[in-house]
Amino acid sequence: MKAALDLWLLLRRRTTSSADPHRLTGTLAVLAFAVTTAVVLVVIGGYLAFTARAAAPGAAPDDGMYVLFAGTASLLLLVPLVTLGGAAARLAVARRDARLAALRLAGATTAQVSAITILDATVQALTGAVIGAAGMFALVPLVLPIEFQDRAFSYGELLPPWWVYLATIGAVTAIALVSAGASLRKVAITPLGVAARTSPNPLHWSRVVPIVAFAALFAVLWNTGMAGLLTLALVVAGGFAMLNAIGPLVMSLVGRMAAKRARTAAQLVAARRILDAPKTAWRSVGGVALATFIAGMTSAVALFSTATGDAEQEQLFGDMATGGLLTLAIAGVVAAVSTGVMQAGGVIDRRTEYRALHLAGTDLRVLDRARLRETAVPLVAAVALATGGALVFLLPALGMTVVTSPAVLGQFALSVLGACALVLLGSVASRRVVRMVLA
Repeated sequence: MKAALDLWLLLRRRTTSSADPHRLTGTLAVLAFAVTTAVVLVVIGGYLAFTARAAAPGAAPDDGMYVLFAGTASLLLLVPLVTLGGAAARLAVARRDARLAALRLAGATTAQVSAITILDATVQALTGAVIGAAGMFALVPLVLPIEFQDRAFSYGELLPPWWVYLATIGAVTAIALVSAGASLRKVAITPLGVAARTSPNPLHWSRVVPIVAFAALFAVLWNTGMAGLLTLALVVAGGFAMLNAIGPLVMSLVGRMAAKRARTAAQLVAARRILDAPKTAWRSVGGVALATFIAGMTSAVALFSTATGDAEQEQLFGDMATGGLLTLAIAGVVAAVSTGVMQAGGVIDRRTEYRALHLAGTDLRVLDRARLRETAVPLVAAVALATGGALVFLLPALGMTVVTSPAVLGQFALSVLGACALVLLGSVASRRVVRMVLA
């Protein structure tokens, strides 16, 4: 154990030096863990605040509905947040795999490699989670001006109990350890395959089955009236979560089509990157898929917020629309951070490829266009996929009104364009990393 600890400390000193090209990778991973922790705590704090209002003496009958909708929004947001946490863990794993494989080939034991992996993942995740827990106190004031039920929350209402902070930090660390364990298993069994960067197995069409099953279940429950709002909300949240299963398959098909139709060097490079790593392509834009899904739901709700003729119903629908827009804003920011972190990490991981292309005479503008298309093409596919998923749930409930109303379509388009702009901004932010790698 002492030998593993000494080796880990040696590698840590090597990583923190300017001579290590992967030094930025650790910083990005810590940043992603911090954002994940801070946003999770804000979301949990909001849900608990609605729960406290509903449990208070003299609470209105509709307060229970607010708890239900807040819980649904929290479930939806947990999907991209877990994805961002996993991306942070994989970002560190990308650097760790090659190094651990080299250690295994040099004679390091499985126990030593395991200890190094656990120590590295734990330190990064804990550092980011603690920073995020402290940063949560700075995010809460941004939510205070928003009113629900004609009154705003106080600062204290949005702060969760102390044990929530510990549980969230523990969950973020667990995500990092699970990802590290998966990479450890790969390195321990096939170090030569990791060092050679072998291609993963192709994706199978069976990934489509879960989302189809959820859509059919929702249609049956809605049309027969066999389930309450809670069950329907869980089905909707679960259906969106299943988009993460079908998303990589769609990215694989899109990458294959883009490669066949490529006419320029930038188009071909971007298509090949999407095709080589469809799961990574989906993770970089999965947050926009959620934002698109929420935008569709929010636009439909906003349509009915002024058309009921009942003041209480209009307030409920209006608050639902406000909550949807807040959820949309959080999802857009998480998507932008996820894209920026993963793009920067991808550039660092493929630094040899970038240098080879640059030395071969490839212009920097071509590399920038290829990297932007690497995000833009999956972005369009994700928006189309999420729009179809939203319609699966909206059409049985609201009919053709959702696709014929100019107000719904206008708000939906503006919301989606805003989320896409944030993601593209996150991609552009990685441009400086390319210059650092080439320098």
